[in-house]
Amino acid sequence: MTTKNKIVSIQGVKGAFHEIAAREYFGDEEISIKECKTFNEVVTTVLCGHADYGIMAIENSIAGSILPNYKIIRESKVRIIGEIFIPIHQHLMALQGQQLKDISEVYSHPMAIQQCEDFFNQHTDIKVIESIDTAISARNIKENSTKGCGAIASKLAASIYGLEIIAENIETSKRNYTRFLIIEASTGNETDENSSNIDKSSFCFSLAHESGSLYKVLSVLAFYNLNLTKIQSLPILGKEWEYFFYIDVVFDSYLRYKQALSAISPLSIDIEILGEYKSYEKQEESCIMQEVIHEN
Repeated sequence: MTTKNKIVSIQGVKGAFHEIAAREYFGDEEISIKECKTFNEVVTTVLCGHADYGIMAIENSIAGSILPNYKIIRESKVRIIGEIFIPIHQHLMALQGQQLKDISEVYSHPMAIQQCEDFFNQHTDIKVIESIDTAISARNIKENSTKGCGAIASKLAASIYGLEIIAENIETSKRNYTRFLIIEASTGNETDENSSNIDKSSFCFSLAHESGSLYKVLSVLAFYNLNLTKIQSLPILGKEWEYFFYIDVVFDSYLRYKQALSAISPLSIDIEILGEYKSYEKQEESCIMQEVIHEN
């Protein structure tokens, strides 16, 4: 009897950083990758049951937040069930036998290009061209046998598409991390049964356009000992100077967290929980503790 592999939707093609993050998150579990052109398509495949999970980049330590993805998650009926941070190492690759001096154009995703700004400031003769995905850029060079062109992508992409890395680790900061969210379809009937494994929440709300409204909400979160790890604002279309606020908090007590949500409800508008899950930092700490216990 065989067990059906989990299907995970990613934006991009095989070799993309989304695939690396998916395989890192699910670890030893067997997964199949479903390639999608856009993040909207990732969500659609999950909601339609064509994939069990989706994975979406949400922020990078260098380039910042991927703002459209906040709106996609809020407006769709998916929920966040986990997260993972992975180091991002960018490599310049080309057809076998090509050297850096042969490259006149480089293709990659805008965020990858931004992460390699210093490298291209030193090589101003290279024309940098934005594409929809890092791994797709690598695949296109291989499929078209394009000489004189390079791609910025992962080592996995270079391996899959048979390209040669001609400049390694060209990212400006060597502490370059991207945070990915794992999503699944929401049934609307999620319970608190597994609350003992939950120590992080992502939620959003809007506020009345009046003095001190955000301060009041943040004061309540602090009172209940919730650690605010992320706050992101996005304008509300059609409502000038009004914003949706996207909040990430970590906590030690699920009860105190739920009490905090109840306390801020009268102070906010359209509060919505996007997901409750185990923070990646705490998972890392748990793994270290297990190793220490095992060694002793």
